[in-house]
Amino acid sequence: MNMIKPINPWRIFALVSIAVFLVSLDATIGFAVFPALRMAFPLDTASGLSWVLTAYTIVYAALLVPAGRLADLLGRKRLFMVGVGVFTLASGLCGVAPNLETLIAFRVLQAIGAALLTPTSLALILQAFPEGKRAVAVSLWGAVGALAAAIGPSVGALIIENTSWHWAFLVNVPVGIVALLRARVSLQESSNPHTGRSFDAPGILLLIAGSALLTLGIVQSDAWGWAEPKTGASIIAGLLILLAFIFWAKDRPHAAVDLSLFQDRNYSIVNVATLIFGAAFTAMFLCFFLFTTLIWGYGLAKAGLSITPGPLLVIPVAVISGRYAARHGHRNLLIAGGLVYALSGLWFYFAAAATADYLSAWLPGLLISGVGVGMVLPSLSGAAVSNLAASRFGVGSAVNAAVRQFGSALGVAFTVAIVGGNLHGIAQFKYVFLFIAAGGLLTSLLALPLSRRSKKIVPAAPGEAVESTAV
Repeated sequence: MNMIKPINPWRIFALVSIAVFLVSLDATIGFAVFPALRMAFPLDTASGLSWVLTAYTIVYAALLVPAGRLADLLGRKRLFMVGVGVFTLASGLCGVAPNLETLIAFRVLQAIGAALLTPTSLALILQAFPEGKRAVAVSLWGAVGALAAAIGPSVGALIIENTSWHWAFLVNVPVGIVALLRARVSLQESSNPHTGRSFDAPGILLLIAGSALLTLGIVQSDAWGWAEPKTGASIIAGLLILLAFIFWAKDRPHAAVDLSLFQDRNYSIVNVATLIFGAAFTAMFLCFFLFTTLIWGYGLAKAGLSITPGPLLVIPVAVISGRYAARHGHRNLLIAGGLVYALSGLWFYFAAAATADYLSAWLPGLLISGVGVGMVLPSLSGAAVSNLAASRFGVGSAVNAAVRQFGSALGVAFTVAIVGGNLHGIAQFKYVFLFIAAGGLLTSLLALPLSRRSKKIVPAAPGEAVESTAV
């Protein structure tokens, strides 16, 4: 494998982290964009508008793992620059989109760019740092994404309220251009020709088509009606196509998703929990924005700031949880964190009312949810790979991240379906709060059969670490 160590690894870290920051910011800034799009496109339905979020998430999730393999084959610097370029171009196109249909199309293009640069960025960091410092660099890389995701709603809300929804996307353009120019002169090329030359295009198409049809049926259930044939047909077709993907990928080398990972019992359980918690987590974010803007009449900036305390609490709790997991494993954290998150959903169910009461009714629930998320999200990522061999750590992490993204798409779909067209009724939001509570409870129950302690992971060789293509 061709590896060239840069002189200053922290310069490489700073450069690729800019791109990761933009992608992570864009993942949650969409929650602030959604209410603004309802005003910008009043003739379009909520279910139609939800595809601005959902189309991005589905394509991003389906391409994460194959993009890492493609980077190993074609060169990580090359694919990182292509990813940044596509993401930046698509951001600009999103910002000038004249209608909803073109905006969704450009969001798909933006997701392709994001999927290309995300796993490549971590591979470049692993390549740049000596083995003894990789753990610190990877942790900081994850913290950059967590920070961007935490401040995304409030940043997006401030941008939109002071300008327009267009600038939530256009803000990426100058930063992306700078990152692209710096990458050209600062990064060294590397690849891994041993990764294989097979790129599973049919598998990727099956994943995207199946996920899209399943999500379409759920999103449109309110407009079409659950009893309508086309609702059931869409959901059943999506499930059948995903089943076809499983048969396609089974025992196939270099499939879009390595299904042999799921032979590990812990890995299978954790990924089911990741799917469920990802859905509940995304439903919470979107529900919070819709509730505070439509029920309490908050402006976007005020709504964004009102949500921020919860996400900001995630980072310190995650650090403490990580130290606990290193000594005692992830099982207890997942059980306790799931219950705490379920408690936050129940808090909002009983405390949230049509009359705004932020300090006594809203803030406590936010803080409880922040503690729950901080305990669960990093524990899910760690538990997913805790029993895998070091050489499979990266691909295992990437698949788990993709599963979380698919869960996010379902969370958006369920929230739009539950809230429906009558966005001014508080009763519908109560169902979303119960959905959040159920997600936390199911996560906790799924963690019960997990191993109490993880197997000790033997450090990977440098070649194995760079090959990982993790997310």
